[in-house]
Amino acid sequence: MRILVTEKIAEDALQYLRDQGFDVDERLGLSQAQIEGIVAPYDGLIVRSVTQVNRSLLSHADAMKVVGRAGNGIDNIDVDACTDKGIVAVNTPEANIMAAAELAVGLAFCAFRNICLADQGARRDEFRRGKMIGNELEGKTAGIIGLGRIGSIVARKLKGIGMSVIAYDPYITEERFERVGAEKVDRLEDLLVRSDLITFHTPKTKETYNMVDAPQLAMCRRGVRIVNAARGGLVNETALYDALVSGQVAAAGIDVFDKEPSYDRKPGELNFQHPLLTLPNVVVTPHLGASTHEANHNVGTAVTELVARALKGDLVAAINMPAMSGPWSEMRPYLSLAEKLGSIYYQAEKARVNRLEIVYGGELASSETGLLTLSVLKGFLGPISQERVNFVNVSRNVEQMGVEVVESRTTHLDKYTSLITVRFVTETRTLSVSGTVFGKDAQRITDFFGYPMDFEPMNQVLAVQNEDRPGVIGRIGTLLGEREINIASMNWGRKGTRANAVLGLEGEVTDDVVAAVSRLDGVLRVSLLHF
Repeated sequence: MRILVTEKIAEDALQYLRDQGFDVDERLGLSQAQIEGIVAPYDGLIVRSVTQVNRSLLSHADAMKVVGRAGNGIDNIDVDACTDKGIVAVNTPEANIMAAAELAVGLAFCAFRNICLADQGARRDEFRRGKMIGNELEGKTAGIIGLGRIGSIVARKLKGIGMSVIAYDPYITEERFERVGAEKVDRLEDLLVRSDLITFHTPKTKETYNMVDAPQLAMCRRGVRIVNAARGGLVNETALYDALVSGQVAAAGIDVFDKEPSYDRKPGELNFQHPLLTLPNVVVTPHLGASTHEANHNVGTAVTELVARALKGDLVAAINMPAMSGPWSEMRPYLSLAEKLGSIYYQAEKARVNRLEIVYGGELASSETGLLTLSVLKGFLGPISQERVNFVNVSRNVEQMGVEVVESRTTHLDKYTSLITVRFVTETRTLSVSGTVFGKDAQRITDFFGYPMDFEPMNQVLAVQNEDRPGVIGRIGTLLGEREINIASMNWGRKGTRANAVLGLEGEVTDDVVAAVSRLDGVLRVSLLHF
């Protein structure tokens, strides 16, 4: 089998593949169009952060069975496109976290002590130290946005040099903050007004994109330092430029841009221009977060082992749903169902979950449920962050969030052959969802937050809690019809004076549509769920 490698990884990792009997072609510096032109005969593809594994590339990948991303992100991997073509997508989320954390700390030192500015001056025969005076980090307050794997390491290192550490992460429990030794702030605004250093360690999602813009920068202490070694676009770059010019932000360390240049081009071949590159109080590195010899070795070794196993037909930890064969083929619909059950909570609720209780009933109680539990966790984290959603790191990420996962089994069921129940336990209440599979692959949600149901988890489902009185459902149907949204299915359950309607919809359901439904007389709450 043939494997194409389009970005640099450790040579010993490539030799491992060759020793396993694979034909390895290392083709560095190719354009996206050139890769598309040669990818057709390859069984495997290994990339890092530059090559875009999108639908266009995959449409040319006639023989592709596995894509491996040497690193912890999936920004450049179209996971849905891989799944559509039956291509296993794997990455290495734990292999380079130390490198990324250390770079963020290094950029913080540069931003406080003018290290790079002083170096440039010295090379120009400028040795006037008075123009290069910086500030000490000890005794200052560091605000960490995102207390996951990398953010936790940064917190530990900054505490070690004498900084006070506060952190904002609405998905991490109190216990996790205590273990890391960071003070928890409940609102991003609270972090901004208190921090001398703000450093980002969260993935780029719809929720986090431009999470710090001009209004947020205006809240900060004058002279704050900003470090972004996570993902471009977390801080609005135009607003950051203006704040750096005005002095509201004293300095910044930037490793990533919203729109990245090509990092494999030679000098003179790339004309990348950006306003931040013109400022002397900005330190820029070319996406070096994972660029250490140790990280290169770790990610290269990890990704080649995963790719080799996948090409040999082994079941591997994957970003997307792995291909099943033999006895596992019967579990595929349950794996899909388990992920959908886990995904419901954070699409409908915001309160932090402290414990997940997963109950396998009936025939599933005597089955191997490890992958089912991983699928529940994968769905649970999905609405929060794409980067944290894969079989490789999902258990560790849930553990680091401080969420306890409890499995139990019961062989007795009154109505179903098999049943999966997921209970989401918060500080104040417990919400549960249940589902089963009829026949070979007919998935059904049988309980939705205490309301008995029997609905198919379609791509778009509108969950409406309403007063149990005549006319409410009619008004909802009329509104959707006026907006040319078809109701493909409808189910409802009743509890006391309230009811819950679940509508499977076809057509574009925008935020405006959801808001309009929520304003209807008798409607108490609306959630749009995607499965």
